[in-house]
Amino acid sequence: MTQHGSALNFRDFVEELLAAGDAVDVRTPVSPTLEAAAVTRRVYETKSPAPLFSNLTGSEPGFRILGAPAGLSRVQGGTYGRLAAHFGLPRDTTPRDLLEKLITAMHADPVAPRVVETGPCKENILTGDDVDLERFPVPLLHEQDGGRYFGTYGFHVVRTPDERWTSWSVSRTMLRDRTTLVGPCMPQQHLGMIHRMWREKGERTPWAMVFGAPPAALAAAGMPLPAEVNEDGYVGALTGSPVEVVRTETNGLYVPANAEIVLEGYISPDETAPEGPMGEYHGYQFAESKLQPVFHVEAVTYRDDPILPICVAGLPPEENHTVWGTMISATSLDQLRSSGLPVEMAWCSYEAATCWIVVSVDTRRLAGTGMSERQLCDAVADVLFGSHTGWLVPKVILVADDIDITDIDQVVWAMATRYHPGTGAYLYPDTPGIPMVPYLTADETRTGRGGKSVMSCLQPEQLEGGARGTVAGFRHSYPEDMRKRVLENWTAYGFSAPGPR
Repeated sequence: MTQHGSALNFRDFVEELLAAGDAVDVRTPVSPTLEAAAVTRRVYETKSPAPLFSNLTGSEPGFRILGAPAGLSRVQGGTYGRLAAHFGLPRDTTPRDLLEKLITAMHADPVAPRVVETGPCKENILTGDDVDLERFPVPLLHEQDGGRYFGTYGFHVVRTPDERWTSWSVSRTMLRDRTTLVGPCMPQQHLGMIHRMWREKGERTPWAMVFGAPPAALAAAGMPLPAEVNEDGYVGALTGSPVEVVRTETNGLYVPANAEIVLEGYISPDETAPEGPMGEYHGYQFAESKLQPVFHVEAVTYRDDPILPICVAGLPPEENHTVWGTMISATSLDQLRSSGLPVEMAWCSYEAATCWIVVSVDTRRLAGTGMSERQLCDAVADVLFGSHTGWLVPKVILVADDIDITDIDQVVWAMATRYHPGTGAYLYPDTPGIPMVPYLTADETRTGRGGKSVMSCLQPEQLEGGARGTVAGFRHSYPEDMRKRVLENWTAYGFSAPGPR
């Protein structure tokens, strides 16, 4: 029996978005070559409903594409609605509630997946000479891209040679030909770690890639969980139900049974090919391609009328920022809390393209520690930059807890009025980091170190539990009964709902 619900069934997720008015079924003929991506980019930038392209030119009938699966929304009361639906949460879920849900699952006992005999992903099975990736509507996402990208919103499935650890991890893949893909497999990623284990044995890496996966599984695959933690068990804890998985046709791996599309085969131990360039999640398009591992596809299984979800990387916010940034935020907040530091909240601002995380400090608790600004910044840097989470995000911004760090306007205001040039910045040039950050020097990119900082926007008085002045705004400058009256009468004043929170 197929699992249902938006967190565990991608088809249900799409239907829920359509019913909420947060997706639109596009019946107008659309080309997978640039047009679908152009529409999707416009959707991100206008916070419009997710486009479900149901009439793709040059494609087999029934094959579909969903753009912007986790874009932000203009639908009333549901800015984070698409993201919340990934976890089966209400559309009005707040960022803080999202993080608490994710952190709670991190401390719960894993719920192992349930193996089933078959599932919707097996409705169509292609093997041998029937495998042809070019029959799918693989999109060209940017005019300057080096090829068409099949994998922008799916995850890899690999398992260690001793079978103790199965990793679900997100990394892009570009179409190379009818039976091969090519894409990054960085050694610091779990995908790269397991691939190296197989290479050291002189063997190819059994591999699968899943598209239209259970949305909670896709999110977990993009979460910087510790090495040797199985994402499938975390998803079970997160959703309260074991993920149903089915055995692949060719290599003994297990994949979500109700996935839309599954590719299976192996990663070559030594074969590489040019990949890219591709418009990146930092918002830039680069001109160079790189040699990356080749993924060989030996079987394809898919649902009837399959939906290929896509992320069109570029200026934020898109899925690299909304999904990945949220999962990074949860992991960071948990690490900072566990360290005993006086941290109230952590949020990877979507608008910052995963280049900074803002940390809200409980100034009353901070005063009790007697820590100086330097000691606090060093302690935060030690916790974050020494972790896989901190490897991904190069900058940390510290603010007091009178700032709602999920509101980018307040973060900008705090940076402008509280950061002291020359004394508020602390540099950590010897810490490791992801080499994809655009501002890194050639030497920093080569060594994988540098470009890391903590910026303090704490006023001297806040280090001692005080403040230089109170915030002049709706939440701070009026008594509670007045704020309540204004909110209750917002539409009576003649304004459209919703009013300010």
